[in-house]
Amino acid sequence: MSTHSERARQWVHIGSGLFALLLPFITWWQAAALAATALLFNLVLLPRLGGRRLYRPIDEARGFPLGIVLYPLSVLLLILTFSTRLDIVAAAWAVLAFGDGAATLVGRGRPLPWNREKTVIGTIGFAIIGGAAAVAVAAWTRNTVAPPPPWAWTVAAPIAAAIAAALTETLPIRMDDNLTVPIAAGAVLWVTSLMTATSVANASPAVVAALPWAVLINAVFSWLGYRAKTVSVSGAVGGAVVGTIIYAAGGARAWLFLFLTFVVASAASRFGLKRKTLLGIAEDRGGRRGAGNAIANCGVAAIAAVAAATTPYPLAALLAFVAALTAGGSDTVASEVGKAWGRSTFLITTLGRVKPGTSGAMSLEGTAAGLVAALALAAIGVALGLTVRTAIVPIAIAATIGALVESALGATLEGPGLLNNDVLNFINTAIAAAVVLAIV
Repeated sequence: MSTHSERARQWVHIGSGLFALLLPFITWWQAAALAATALLFNLVLLPRLGGRRLYRPIDEARGFPLGIVLYPLSVLLLILTFSTRLDIVAAAWAVLAFGDGAATLVGRGRPLPWNREKTVIGTIGFAIIGGAAAVAVAAWTRNTVAPPPPWAWTVAAPIAAAIAAALTETLPIRMDDNLTVPIAAGAVLWVTSLMTATSVANASPAVVAALPWAVLINAVFSWLGYRAKTVSVSGAVGGAVVGTIIYAAGGARAWLFLFLTFVVASAASRFGLKRKTLLGIAEDRGGRRGAGNAIANCGVAAIAAVAAATTPYPLAALLAFVAALTAGGSDTVASEVGKAWGRSTFLITTLGRVKPGTSGAMSLEGTAAGLVAALALAAIGVALGLTVRTAIVPIAIAATIGALVESALGATLEGPGLLNNDVLNFINTAIAAAVVLAIV
């Protein structure tokens, strides 16, 4: 029987980041092939070559090392997403390897008040070491981009990405760090790469002026949400942070759209609550939503709101914003209506009948309700002036595609523990935003 060594695991985690130094000397598809090979190696060969020493107890119980598999998968997805910006790949990879690894190695002492499993020293170490490493590899790979990005971006963006990833890692959500960290870092690096000095300068006065109101309004509504038992403590905090970002960057109308989608989702969670409770498929905590739900359903929208304010592409960013929130809200409606009133629930991958609440399950009633909700939410986005009338149907289509992909992934990957509900929700909203930008 193997003896787990967390320090050995983290040093391997850090050392794997040194492979980012190869990026200036290979093509993106060669890098993708190497990442795919690493994924297969970790999944198939590593356990046979003494790698079980790196398994945590939960990995032994599960039968495979989730984090060790997700690490190369995240690198592969970074390469495929940013194939023309290998400096972004390198910087996000460095944040994952050095920042996340350092947080565990130096994470001793006083725990954080909102997550007792994370420490103040660990979070600071993550930001400092991850930021320094990210700047170094971003500079190393800078010439892979033509023309090379400004030196100001090469220095500032990786530091901002490391800080964002460090804070994301402390959130009490059920997403694996090997996913949350590169997603947060990659998103910050990508959005900042779209920014221009002019767009940032133009946005700054409005954002600064809106910030006090954003903090006040979201603090009040988060407290009211907690008192109304629609969110947990972590949900109130997470929702306040997301709401503040969206209000400050996207404005009052964007925040109002966020609030309305939340109301729709919360109301849907109470549909047929007695039946769902008897079947054991009601939402946890009596329907209260936690920080994981806030980040998973609204994280993409928050990024889009920031892009709308600080990049030269406000119309496209707001379209993605509406699509992401519509996808999250309509998916919740579809799920809750299906569990409450669905007469026949089937698995999307096999079309075989399954019990309500099964991962990846769908019903005709739930699907129809989700489509109606998507059209209604898209129309609200138009009424608020966030997007154009002709985008209503594309937004509903994008939200439906996101929900179908989420169901397929839930049916195949949630059961084995490769993905959880928070990750699936984030994927749903991200796909919806990407699809609507592709078809409009």
